[in-house]
Amino acid sequence: MSILRRELLASFVVFLVALPLSLGIAVASGAPIAAGLIAAVVGGVVAGLIGGSPLQVSGPAAGLTVLVAELVQTYGWRATCTITMLGGLLQILLGASRVARAALAVSPAVVQGMLAGVGVVIVLAQVHVVLGGTPQQSAVANLRELPGQVAHPHTHPALVGGLTVLVLLCWSRLPKEGVLRLVPGPLPAVALGTAVAWLLGWQVPRVHLPDSLLDGWRTPVLPHGSLTGIIGAVISVALVAAVASLLCSVAVDRLRPAGFPAADLDRDLLGQGAANAVSGLLGGLPIASVIVRSTANVDAGGRTRLSPVLHGVWVLVLALACGPLIGQVPLSALAALLVVLGLRLTDLAQVRDLRHHREAPAYFGTLAGVVLLGLGEGVLLGIGIAAVLALRRLTRLSVRTERLVPAPGDGPVPPRRHVVVEGTFTFLGVPRVTRALQEIPAGSSVDLDLNVDFMDHAAFDAVHRWRLAHERQGGRVDIDEVHEAWYERAVTGDMSQPRKTPPPARWWAPWGNRRRRPETELDAPEMSPADVMLNGVREYHGNTARLVRPIMAELAMEQKPQHLFITCVDSRVVPNIITASGPGDLFINRNVGALVPRYGSRTPDDSVSATVEYATSVLDIRTITICGHSNCGAMAALLAAGTEVEHLEGLSRWLRHGNHSLARFLAEEPSGDEPPLTRLCKINVMQQLDNLLTYPWLRERVEAGEIELVGLYLDLKSATVEVLDPGSGTFALVPDEAPRQARTLT
Repeated sequence: MSILRRELLASFVVFLVALPLSLGIAVASGAPIAAGLIAAVVGGVVAGLIGGSPLQVSGPAAGLTVLVAELVQTYGWRATCTITMLGGLLQILLGASRVARAALAVSPAVVQGMLAGVGVVIVLAQVHVVLGGTPQQSAVANLRELPGQVAHPHTHPALVGGLTVLVLLCWSRLPKEGVLRLVPGPLPAVALGTAVAWLLGWQVPRVHLPDSLLDGWRTPVLPHGSLTGIIGAVISVALVAAVASLLCSVAVDRLRPAGFPAADLDRDLLGQGAANAVSGLLGGLPIASVIVRSTANVDAGGRTRLSPVLHGVWVLVLALACGPLIGQVPLSALAALLVVLGLRLTDLAQVRDLRHHREAPAYFGTLAGVVLLGLGEGVLLGIGIAAVLALRRLTRLSVRTERLVPAPGDGPVPPRRHVVVEGTFTFLGVPRVTRALQEIPAGSSVDLDLNVDFMDHAAFDAVHRWRLAHERQGGRVDIDEVHEAWYERAVTGDMSQPRKTPPPARWWAPWGNRRRRPETELDAPEMSPADVMLNGVREYHGNTARLVRPIMAELAMEQKPQHLFITCVDSRVVPNIITASGPGDLFINRNVGALVPRYGSRTPDDSVSATVEYATSVLDIRTITICGHSNCGAMAALLAAGTEVEHLEGLSRWLRHGNHSLARFLAEEPSGDEPPLTRLCKINVMQQLDNLLTYPWLRERVEAGEIELVGLYLDLKSATVEVLDPGSGTFALVPDEAPRQARTLT
């Protein structure tokens, strides 16, 4: 009974979200109001029963609004229904062909740009409705007429629209724990705008709903026009709806509870196709999975197909029983709802991540194309820009030439140059590289680093000829040892794949390439530990600084880490090595035992909590990792009841924060023959993750899916890293197909 009660609650919450959005999307698409309700019913029932994930909720989507509006203007509504039906049949064929994942090949920058463009188009059109006017046929025309509409608004529709927006904004700021937040904001916003207009007797345009959902229903008709245009329209509906649904599936998968199966993308495409075929036949809008409704379903506790199916049933019941009530809804209230939805689609916070991957041009190109040219043309433009960017990356090449200055006391040495070629070295980069090489003085020694992932014959021939010419003039060319064997094989014409490629030297681990000093040198009295460290600094300036200088220059004014990494101060734990990360990737907090003082602890210490607050609130870090390790001295001290460090006042006081780990260790029965210290080290990782959740503000963000917690354990002897499975409470090596908890660190 508890499961049924939970699904009933979730279905009603989703219904409250779906109802006003379905009406508003129908209005914005230029379709009959009933078409939005039909699509909501069919999306809930048909897609809910057949789809690939019980968590997803389907219905009319704002992302399809512009496309549907173009089809209605071009072919008429009944012909648009036929196109929707044929698009659904095409989706069924694609799902049966098991090619659903191919739709995910579209760059996220293009998809996000498309949604942002749709949001701009929706806002430009619906602002006219909010102000009591009529939207034009294009976004450009809407933008051109907007100043006049703003200068001469219709008072009553504008007041209803403004009230709706105000309620939406205020509702989103209510405490999440409150009872009112159980009701989604769109419903009270539209309800209040409707009630005010009715009570005050304002004359505003209202929703026109037929007496029955199928009142005046006619069979869909074949569209009139060129065959090429009709086929393009069918493909557009099928693909745009499919990509939107599949991306929604991927997003919902990130929200699914632990142990919940991932979505079956091929089955999901079958479900969407069946729903679109039925919706088109009955006179409904095109259907896609909708992230807003799906998120509401997950947050409300929906876990089975009963919730999305029942939400469709509630829409049907309301449409049949409460038609006159829906007919009182002002169009300006629905338009205001769509304005807010359109602004959310244009979330510019996504641009920051795209900028980091240098994909912002594809985003803005798609956005501009959708607004100025149309949905299909904008998407094609975005795909073209993304392809050009990908091609540019494949041919990107950098060349750096540095003059190596001899150290004081080395005496007279011949001039020496260091040349680094990085990227993909093809015939396109030959002029740039040869220009740099020809500027090197004759007779000088050259260190040539070919840090390239590919070199074609033209590039090799250019470098080889220059090397021969430079050496004939008395110079010397040394190619780095990693690529020397490959270069020599290229000279002899043997370009077969070697059995084992030597691993590239890591710029972040110069100690790995450093020659071991003889014990006599290390034991010499003049070689103090400080001298060893200073020698390392000199080695850094001589070999590593020039390699890290570009990325450090980029990070000099702003740090942009992806993860907060809390670990022990133990000198054997090097976070950047075990996570294969570099400068700017990790925000690290190191303390004795990797401890996190609990919220409100009687032994206060704000150092860790300050780090967490800064990382999550200022740097917007979304992943926090606790990393323990084997043979931890702090855990050994806890096992010894602190007797080993009782004479160290500060350390003894700090180790009190590990008492909960010790209590958990004593309360749990040991399993297997794992040594006690190893078991305590692993339990400590789990306990510190629980300690993080004692901070109310952090727990709230973790439960909302905004922040992810990860547990790692480093076994020093085997140099292996194990990841914590939160469900079973056990540690295991990260498999080749890493779970999401582990992928955040790679």
